[in-house]
Amino acid sequence: MFEKILIPNPCSEKPSSLRPRKGVIIGLGQVGLACAYSLLIQNCFDELILQDIDTEKLEGEVMDLSHGISFLPPTDLKMGTVADVGQNADIVIITAGVAQQEGESRLSLLDRNINIYKSILKDVVKYCPESIILVVSNPVDILTYATLKITGFPSSRVIGSGTVLDSARFRSLIAKEMGIDARSVHAYIIGEHGDSKVPVWSTANIGGMKIVPDGWENLTTEEQNKLSSISFNVTNAAYEIIQRKGYTSYAIGLATTDIVKAILYSQERILTVSGLMTGLYGIEDVCLSIPRVINERGILKTVNLTLSDDEEKLLQQSAQVLHDVFNKVKI
Repeated sequence: MFEKILIPNPCSEKPSSLRPRKGVIIGLGQVGLACAYSLLIQNCFDELILQDIDTEKLEGEVMDLSHGISFLPPTDLKMGTVADVGQNADIVIITAGVAQQEGESRLSLLDRNINIYKSILKDVVKYCPESIILVVSNPVDILTYATLKITGFPSSRVIGSGTVLDSARFRSLIAKEMGIDARSVHAYIIGEHGDSKVPVWSTANIGGMKIVPDGWENLTTEEQNKLSSISFNVTNAAYEIIQRKGYTSYAIGLATTDIVKAILYSQERILTVSGLMTGLYGIEDVCLSIPRVINERGILKTVNLTLSDDEEKLLQQSAQVLHDVFNKVKI
């Protein structure tokens, strides 16, 4: 009966230049769902495939999300796998893995999640060989590096969500302290998305004015304590949230969407994603976060951020933490 309502136009095929934007999310836990919802309401993909081993729950989630499509720009939302409906996706977002428990560090998740990734990535390599892989699962830096080794993809096309969320938390807390809009704060968290992350106070600024203009050592004790408290709260944020609600989800969903938009719209935005280090700051053969330029090809450039001597040492220590952990992993 529906064909009587909408009569097809025989000349209505889309031009080849308007190829639909296609994405896959693998893993539909709380983080995967938050990513899916955020991507849908911000009109990121023309086609979005959701994949999870719990097919009954997956079907329910897709039904629920689909019922809201009429309130949004149209997205062809499907359940399935990379091997069937997800072939040749532009971006594959991986949120699969065991969730972080209260009091558990991100690095302790490694043994439980690495084997999950090995099985997932076989199909990604086979069915989405030209895709950009966006790793969101924790420990994100280790899993980004493992993804690079398992897939053999160019390092530009293997990206971790890294410290994009940490940097957002950093700006938010600084903005709250200063009483201004967080979008007017320019500050980065670099290194591991974990306990060894490094707040870059030396370049943090508001409207071009440095927050620490004359070096950390020239701050008063009160000023140092106030800024140290902000750094601590950034590092501790996920643990505090997990303690109260059991998991983090909304903010990482928004952070993931920001990265996806930078890729799909070739924005050439600077984001602190996790990627392969190749010698900058004396660090190589490990994935961690520093400011990088993101466009349709993935990681286009790396920003040579001027760090203080102490910050550079802390970044090198963060890299060593990740090196030591990955050396115990068999890929």
